[in-house]
Amino acid sequence: MTTPSVPSVPTVAGLALDAGHDFAKPTADEVVLLAGIGIEGDSHAGPTVQHVSRRKKDGDRPNLRQVHLVSAELHDEVRAAGFDIGYGEFGENVVTRGLELGSLPVGTTLALGADAIVVLTGLRDPCAQIDRYRPGLRAAVSFDPGEGPRLFRDGAMAMVVRGGTVRVGDVVAVGLPPEPHHPLRKV
Repeated sequence: MTTPSVPSVPTVAGLALDAGHDFAKPTADEVVLLAGIGIEGDSHAGPTVQHVSRRKKDGDRPNLRQVHLVSAELHDEVRAAGFDIGYGEFGENVVTRGLELGSLPVGTTLALGADAIVVLTGLRDPCAQIDRYRPGLRAAVSFDPGEGPRLFRDGAMAMVVRGGTVRVGDVVAVGLPPEPHHPLRKV
């Protein structure tokens, strides 16, 4: 895997959370990340699997999906293709600008604002709910990795390493893991 290029100043473009397991999440100006848990008040926060369908079959596993990140550039692209999609409407918690999330390796750390740090664990798989929300959107945001399920372009999952408050406009500092780098896979 080649080392990804990282823009000089990526930022937090949007934030969202929801206590219910709804598809879209309402936006917020700030969120609080809790180490080993996720985003305070979000339905996917917890040390073990919180995703409804996955919790039923494997609820004791560590929660590798505490925080869902999506790039603002993907939002721009799907809006240009005619989809009326705002931040939080992919079910994401953090929208980044200036960062190709899907090109980063497993273990990359993202310092969000002054205190919070998350570590990337893998890619999100775009479920059928996306097409029920906006018909045709699943194809617009996914790619075929060659084997396994389709994956979400620039939709990454992370665990919270260090907690803190994150605000829209905060800088995102990227820390690449030691080589060899491994591409993000579905988690």
